[in-house]
Amino acid sequence: MALRNIELDTLPDVEATSIEKMIGNTPLLGFRRVTAHLPADVQVFAKAEWANPGGSVKDRAAANIIREAERTGKLTHDKILLDSTSGNTGIAYAMIGAAKGYRVTLFLPQNASPERVAILRAYGVDIRFTDPLEGSDGAIRAVRELAAAEPDTYFYADQYSNPANWQAHYLTTGVEIWQQTGGSVTHFVAGLGTSGTLMGTGRRLKDFSRAVQVVSLQPDSPFHGLEGLKHMPTAIQPAIFDPVFADRNIGISTEATYAMARRLAREEGYLVGISSATAMVGALQVAEELAVRGEAGVVVTLFPDNAYKYLSESFWQAGS
Repeated sequence: MALRNIELDTLPDVEATSIEKMIGNTPLLGFRRVTAHLPADVQVFAKAEWANPGGSVKDRAAANIIREAERTGKLTHDKILLDSTSGNTGIAYAMIGAAKGYRVTLFLPQNASPERVAILRAYGVDIRFTDPLEGSDGAIRAVRELAAAEPDTYFYADQYSNPANWQAHYLTTGVEIWQQTGGSVTHFVAGLGTSGTLMGTGRRLKDFSRAVQVVSLQPDSPFHGLEGLKHMPTAIQPAIFDPVFADRNIGISTEATYAMARRLAREEGYLVGISSATAMVGALQVAEELAVRGEAGVVVTLFPDNAYKYLSESFWQAGS
């Protein structure tokens, strides 16, 4: 059959989008079985941040860091974007850098999940590995040394100290949660890594209502398996972190996190990452305490990413 001739002036106008415009406005997830024991007036929700184009919440911070660096002239195409990462922020830098034509060099611990490393290599990132026993702090120390030695070569994004990190969540995540819950959110629960999500989202929600309680989560031990999260008492504290901002802090065990990751997959159909499972453990604890006290509440947390970057972890097979 012969192809029909199509006049160009009859084609519809097509409006394409960009990677950056796809970031944010992630859906709010509900639960059925994991929260079935809670009374009807205690609800738990989570933002599905894997819906961002880079697959994690870190797209928000990376995009705003790059945007602000371009605006101020700190990042130009003759400089290499440089930072330390446990993986997700690096993937976001790599994705946006590729879209905008920036070279990217990243320091990350040697024990970062192989899936994350493979993604970074696919984007063509220059990866510098650091001692796995030093965790994210080792990567921070190494990247600071290079940034200080070659300031004309690199733009050091410094996600742990850059206010554009938490401001990304003040401008977007907090607003989305308030709108999606119709202003009914009573508690916001989030894990601590760079602390940008908790600080920015929490500040915006408290601007909407001082009654909103902000709860921070961190590993209950300095020796843990919660990739991307920091045990703040023994770690290098990010400059953007305010240790007295949260209304409460909860320590979460690695074992409880792994068990929750399996539950969310097998009972809810949500295949989530390690920090997401940590967030759910904390959010459920807050919700259960409300129920015990006979109080109503809308507890909102955030799932930073899904499990696709962690499927090589052995805990998935436990308890099968």
